[in-house]
Amino acid sequence: MNVQNNVDLKHSTKTASDWWRGGVIYQIYPRSFQDSNGDGIGDLRGITQRLDYIAGLGVDAIWISPFFKSPMKDFGYDVSDYRAIDPMFGTMEDFQTLLDRAHGLGLRVMIDLVLSHTSDQHPWFVESRSNRENPKADWYVWADPKPDGTPPNNWLSIFGGSAWQWDTRRQQYYLHNFLTSQPDLNFHNPDVQDALLDVARFWLDMGVDGFRLDTINFYFHDAQLRDNPALPLDQRNATIAPMVNPYNHQDHLYSKSQPENIAFLERLRALTDQYDGRACLGEVGDAQRGLEIMGEYTRGDTRMHMCYAFEFLEKRRLTAEYTKHVFDQLLSKAGDAWPCWAFSNHDVQRHASRWDLDEAGIRQHAVLMMCLRGSACLYQGEELGLPEADVPFEHLQDPYGIEFWPEYKGRDGCRTPMVWAAQDEQSGFTTGAPWLPVSTTQAERAVDRMEADPQSVLNHYRRAIALRHEYPALMSGTQSDMRETGPILSFLREDGTQQVFCAFNLGDGAAEIDLPEGNWRCIGQDLGAVEVQGRATLAPSQFCLMVREKG
Repeated sequence: MNVQNNVDLKHSTKTASDWWRGGVIYQIYPRSFQDSNGDGIGDLRGITQRLDYIAGLGVDAIWISPFFKSPMKDFGYDVSDYRAIDPMFGTMEDFQTLLDRAHGLGLRVMIDLVLSHTSDQHPWFVESRSNRENPKADWYVWADPKPDGTPPNNWLSIFGGSAWQWDTRRQQYYLHNFLTSQPDLNFHNPDVQDALLDVARFWLDMGVDGFRLDTINFYFHDAQLRDNPALPLDQRNATIAPMVNPYNHQDHLYSKSQPENIAFLERLRALTDQYDGRACLGEVGDAQRGLEIMGEYTRGDTRMHMCYAFEFLEKRRLTAEYTKHVFDQLLSKAGDAWPCWAFSNHDVQRHASRWDLDEAGIRQHAVLMMCLRGSACLYQGEELGLPEADVPFEHLQDPYGIEFWPEYKGRDGCRTPMVWAAQDEQSGFTTGAPWLPVSTTQAERAVDRMEADPQSVLNHYRRAIALRHEYPALMSGTQSDMRETGPILSFLREDGTQQVFCAFNLGDGAAEIDLPEGNWRCIGQDLGAVEVQGRATLAPSQFCLMVREKG
């Protein structure tokens, strides 16, 4: 099947306004990046101290996970004040300093907006739950119990149990798709939408370059509160929730991904477009329709700039067959979508461990990501080839892992502190006791050790990112002719004047492939790309890259 995107060629010529198209975004989990004051928790000043390192990777932007005021039941994804910075991370002045320094280094700054829900300590919810007649009584999703006192429907929380929590003040249930301390906002109320757009405007006025939008398809719920149907056993998968979680037993037709969401996304995009060079990246959490929703949410120029689903964040390895399947599905369901790919982030096991990659595999996958059509997200420490940390139960902080232990160990293993100095007691992260233990296994791959080795994984990532920026076809060109030749995945990237052919052996054995005829030049030798012509044999984890100029 021919996989070809339908993006106009005007997008092949990048401008300051479309920096995000094909851009590389570096995700920072602030609690674990760099502590500047010795309290064991990373902070904004710590990030600022490390911006030169990030700029040195060659990335286009940073995405900072939430740093807003929060009781930290879900470590910042439970916001109690959208316009305030939690004191553990610093002050508004600290953020402005970070923003100015990043811009001075040529880095864009995206922040993580959590709009689908707030903390139960947010003043909006405190007022909403006080009684049924207050001005914010309808700002959250409230419902009466069934006659027998049970919840209004069968919706489940991702974090376990019913998605409904009984509240004695109002004698009603409220909806929470995540923790009981994270009540869902009622987007059917236009006042809620206006208030959240005001939040976005506040940060845009401050100068942020865009937003990563958490759980973007969870904003609206079915106004009729209809039950979700059961999902047949053969259709269940662990794309967004572990298999031990009964959340996977339902087809979430009514608890999320509602059609009304499109109009709100268009309002958010219209606001963003009032500011030059801003971008919105949406997280689509849906195990059955992720790519389809990605297409709906990024279609045209009036919705989100880009979205990411979880196809490359799950346990299944990136074989040639599976990768081609994902792009075939993307074409058939969302041909004009602009995807953003990630292999690791703060919610999943690090991909070096998840896919059991050796050193050669880590390097190959770094190059693969830089060659695929779409934008790219790198998660802090990914550039070091960090494996998942082993966090014993007694040190767990993540409520998700505590709930489903031991079959699912939660997200703490990918959130342990960044390792900067191999010989330092806390690997250069803090002078105090870290909020999660520093991994001794990860410390062996610390930044200072990687910096000293020109052939390290860190320097390999730098060269891979530089390759992407060097060739316009890799940044924002079309993608076509994706093929699965045994374990070898191959495809063609192309812009108006340039073609780049890419082939990756993603299997466990050697395989042959016919390379394209014509006047091609091999590139990427400094990344380990093999120089081949005609019919070539690629060993496991080997790849070849070839370029030619058109006309």
